[in-house]
Amino acid sequence: MSPSTSPRFFSEREVACHCTKESCWVLMGTRVYDVTAFLRMHPGGEALILHRSGKDVSGEMEGPPHRHSENARRWMEQYYIGELAKDSGTDEAQTLRERRKGSEQTDGQTSEKTVKEEDEDSPFNRCSSVDLDKDLVDWRKPLAWQVGHLGEKYDAWVHQPVDRPIRLFGNSFLEASTKTSWYWVPVVWLPIVFYLSWHCYTTLSEGTTRIVLGSDFSIPIHKYIFPMLFLTGWFLWSFIEYCIHRFVFHMKPPAHNYYLIMLHFLLHGQHHKSPFDGSRLVFPPGLASLVVGSFYIILRNTMPDILGICVFVGGLCGYVVYDMIHYYLHYGSPKRGSYMYSLKAYHVKHHFEHQRSGFGITTTFWDHPFNTVIPDEKF
Repeated sequence: MSPSTSPRFFSEREVACHCTKESCWVLMGTRVYDVTAFLRMHPGGEALILHRSGKDVSGEMEGPPHRHSENARRWMEQYYIGELAKDSGTDEAQTLRERRKGSEQTDGQTSEKTVKEEDEDSPFNRCSSVDLDKDLVDWRKPLAWQVGHLGEKYDAWVHQPVDRPIRLFGNSFLEASTKTSWYWVPVVWLPIVFYLSWHCYTTLSEGTTRIVLGSDFSIPIHKYIFPMLFLTGWFLWSFIEYCIHRFVFHMKPPAHNYYLIMLHFLLHGQHHKSPFDGSRLVFPPGLASLVVGSFYIILRNTMPDILGICVFVGGLCGYVVYDMIHYYLHYGSPKRGSYMYSLKAYHVKHHFEHQRSGFGITTTFWDHPFNTVIPDEKF
């Protein structure tokens, strides 16, 4: 709803009727929010919101157990639809109903106008609550070439998330190359994982692999050591995952450097600005192949041939699991109390409140030795 549009008014009975997955409304004081679209994104799961549908959630926003951040409150405003009116049958209530009726007619005219505007510029202008007139960038145009001009304002802007798809490039081919459906990750990489795992195991089964420690001394490598090498690669990937996320994706580009700001936005900033853009939650295979290829070359040059491949395939499997878990943390609804539930809550806190900590995705292990664990909330 545009800030200039008169608010719509709803009775308590109307709000209480919207208590299903298909239509879920909540209250914050007298403000009414339609959070249907947010159900599957909520870190606490759908049930927590549905249990409170039609009710005032002001207490839950304040906590305990969780005090919601300013970004979370700002995010909530995207679902604002109107105000609560007491349906008491008084003249005042009648006046409110008349105001609501007039507002609905105005909204109808505004909606028709909006549809026409979006049809004229559909690639860039999609339904969103972003204030197109006051935001620091023009959302009607590709953002890649604009963000570099934000300078000192970029860091604060990019960490104020919105529920809106992002258009990076005007060129359709470039834009398509930045988007990937989640299933392409296992489709592209799992066949390679299965093939290399079979190749490594069968090669080690021949019994000819040995580590040479001297001119007359070597150690045979048995086939049963493959699982240990595989897990070593997986563990190594978890460290690489942490380092990339912390030192590359969360670098703070110099405010005066247009190109580094743009690079940061392309690599990770756009994900923090629009964390629920499902087309950009996993790595495009082309971009991922650069990291995967570098990982492969380093291991082949630092370890005996087949051993390096054994470690590599474990790392590659770890990467696939990482991308799948990352997607699930944004769109899945894990069971309350499970490991995935805690990971989802941890990752959402990273997005909405603790962008300088909580860099672990598949595990919080590396956050502990590097002192980047998201602190527990105290009330």
